[in-house]
Amino acid sequence: MTTVSSDTDRNSAASQAFKATGLNLAASERRGAPASWALLPIVAASGFAGLGYEIVWTRQLSLALGTEMMAVLGAIAGFFAGLALGAFVLDGLIRRTRSPALAYAALEIVIGLWGVVAIWLLPAAGRALAPLLGTEPAPALLWAASFALPTLALLPATVAMGGTLAALERITRELQGNPRVSAGVYGANTAGAVAGTLAATFLLIPTVGFSGTLLSLAGINLLCAFGVLALTRVAQPVEPKDAQTQPRNIGDLRLMLTLFATGFLGIAFEVLVVRLAAQVLEDTVYTFAGLLAAYLLGAAGGGLIWQRMAGGARDGGDGRLLGLTSFACLVTAFLIPAIPYIAELARELGIIGELAVAMALFLLPAAAMGALFGQLAQHARDQRGSLGWAVGINSIGAALAPLVAAQILIPGLGAWTALLPVALGYLLLLPPRRMALAWSAAPVLAALVLGLRPTPLLTRVPAGGSLLAMREGPMATASVVDDASGTRYLEINGHFRMGGTSSSRSDYRQATLPLLLHRAPRSALFLGIGTGATVIGAAHMPGVNVHGVELSREVVELLPYFANPAADDRMPPITVADARRYVVADNRSYDVIVADLFHPALDGSGALYTTEHFAAVKRRLAQGGIFCQWLPLYQLDLPSLRAIIRSFLAIYPNGSAWLNHYSVRTPMLALIGPTGAGDLDLAAVAARLRDPSHRTVLEPLGFETPIDLLGQYVGGPHALTAFAGEGPHNTDDYPFVTFDARRNVVALTAPPWSLLLSVIRTIQPDPAELLAESPRDDLGERLRAYWRARDRFLEAGTALPGDPRGKALIEAASPGLLAALRLSPEFDPAYGPLIGMARSLLGSDRVAAQHLLQAIAAAAPARSDARELLAREFGR
Repeated sequence: MTTVSSDTDRNSAASQAFKATGLNLAASERRGAPASWALLPIVAASGFAGLGYEIVWTRQLSLALGTEMMAVLGAIAGFFAGLALGAFVLDGLIRRTRSPALAYAALEIVIGLWGVVAIWLLPAAGRALAPLLGTEPAPALLWAASFALPTLALLPATVAMGGTLAALERITRELQGNPRVSAGVYGANTAGAVAGTLAATFLLIPTVGFSGTLLSLAGINLLCAFGVLALTRVAQPVEPKDAQTQPRNIGDLRLMLTLFATGFLGIAFEVLVVRLAAQVLEDTVYTFAGLLAAYLLGAAGGGLIWQRMAGGARDGGDGRLLGLTSFACLVTAFLIPAIPYIAELARELGIIGELAVAMALFLLPAAAMGALFGQLAQHARDQRGSLGWAVGINSIGAALAPLVAAQILIPGLGAWTALLPVALGYLLLLPPRRMALAWSAAPVLAALVLGLRPTPLLTRVPAGGSLLAMREGPMATASVVDDASGTRYLEINGHFRMGGTSSSRSDYRQATLPLLLHRAPRSALFLGIGTGATVIGAAHMPGVNVHGVELSREVVELLPYFANPAADDRMPPITVADARRYVVADNRSYDVIVADLFHPALDGSGALYTTEHFAAVKRRLAQGGIFCQWLPLYQLDLPSLRAIIRSFLAIYPNGSAWLNHYSVRTPMLALIGPTGAGDLDLAAVAARLRDPSHRTVLEPLGFETPIDLLGQYVGGPHALTAFAGEGPHNTDDYPFVTFDARRNVVALTAPPWSLLLSVIRTIQPDPAELLAESPRDDLGERLRAYWRARDRFLEAGTALPGDPRGKALIEAASPGLLAALRLSPEFDPAYGPLIGMARSLLGSDRVAAQHLLQAIAAAAPARSDARELLAREFGR
């Protein structure tokens, strides 16, 4: 039941953001002509647009390519390749141009125009690429294709972004007559970048979607272009001082290696910390915005502090800053074990609390990195006469970092332990004399790291429980945890529980309910498998060929921990792949497709509830096929539920809603989307329930008679349309559910049955919408009575005070159960527990047992169990 992962998407965006900030970074002095200060709003607006593009493009690429690690790594490398190419190719041209303002304006226009083109280009390219790759491409092929798509599709924009630094440097130098860019330029650009990150995430995308955001950002690019032209036209240029470049020597090679290594180490550190932060924070789209804002603020602050204190690139400054950066990264590493406790204290503050945690993680190391890059950039300016070369070399190192971190460091060392070589890597760049002294502390640090081993601390283990197994991968940390009662469950990233041994019956019902609603299923595809119980439950059904798709390889590796040793259950074939990309790439047809419960607040899960994905699934259904989308009502808020239902009905106009069980602790709603009319053939259902081969599977799950299945029905298309009302659909371009994460997080603190009660109190099921033939009067009335009893049963469950046990439970629960039974004597979920309560009272309170049996017999006079017990125990 793991979902499309967002950790890797966030790594991509934050990595790109690091470079977008660096594009306009240079060491500087604070003095300058007034005209150079008039440039600051334009620089800020450019930074705003740059980070806005990064947020949107990263998410569009994840929709186009999928979120398998190799796909994300290819997209990151492709983006940085464009930046590096632009920095190298355009640097010399811009240095020689007579009008740097015109060159800068042209670059901004190219970025804006290509931002508009990307509205159509990225989705179209993704749709074309997935079928070419197939469902199970080799990792190398997936990486190569994912590298090629962003490289080619975004090349004009990324090349233009890579050349903006050289153009800004020339413009500022002409305005203030100094070979350095003013301090305000870097501050304004970074302030704009922070504003762009927050505005795109919190305002633009939730309001106007991706297309509207890209159009808005393109408008900002045009304003920047015309603003620079207007400013340089009215400003009086100052004859610039000649920048004294130094001859190239061995120091030039050392600087190149240092720029490359710091780009690599900085982004590797960012990837690892974001990966770890996902295990303690809420892991929503807003979580990433806070992390990215903290990272940018730290880099900006460090650069500005260096500019004020250093006054230029002085001898020895590199070594001090390298040592400071290493120390800052180590401080963050040793802070990680305490982050769960800090996050718990900050959780009540919501987004502000998450931002505080992000600051604690990123502020110090990012500030050191910002100062270090300022120092190195000034060296490059002094040696080369331009900063484009520095940006290009640094971009190449940054492009390689996520690949090495995800494929080597995390699998080999673990995300937290990998912070040690990354932090100490800065010390390798010191001059040889200083390196020996710095590395003398390495054994002590290594011993501390190996002794702390905080990764298990990021997995919640209940009191009296134990951590049985853990698999740490580039996308997720999957753990198997035993609680004090012996219940075993699967946990993802430390705080997302994905099923366990106590929910096996519910998981089996998740599989069998949609299979029962199909006339004669022969093939079934499951998107998300959790502990594997759903696919095993489906495989129990006679004649059904089952296949599963799971995003996380770590989850698949832990499936044996949930195998039933007493049963000879063979796991159906499982493909490790992104569900969206798999569905688009697959060319097979299925009778039933079942999508597991996807936590809507988790960044990336909203993409599995869009109209585009629902339509792609429909294309994979055979004639008469059924799509079942399970929804976790205990993790949803009402606006998201309504948006999902509206989106579902847009693709499956004859859709219906069904309950899985009558638990008020973990209520689940199934949206059933048929390719045809959707009417249920009652005779076919009854025949399958009577069939011995099916009966042995279905009877233990509570499906004995047709009314046991029909009782789960909540409503058909008319009732669902009325419930959903008017409002936005959840689409790839307007991801309403993804950006409704704040309310969905709040919904986790409400009673888990809150949304369930809203559903059953609002939607009124109609038997005529359910059955293929008009129901007989008696059947229609029986169903209405059963549904009323079901709703009364659920309401009684929500009204139970605390967690009563024994006789206290009987006294609290029996009135509600009797009320439900009076509405429908056929309602077994009330009748069975009542008989069980009466039997348990016989040994402790025979008078209470007698009264209860009499009440049961009066509520369901046609049923014999209560009467037989009365006769046997009390002679009546």
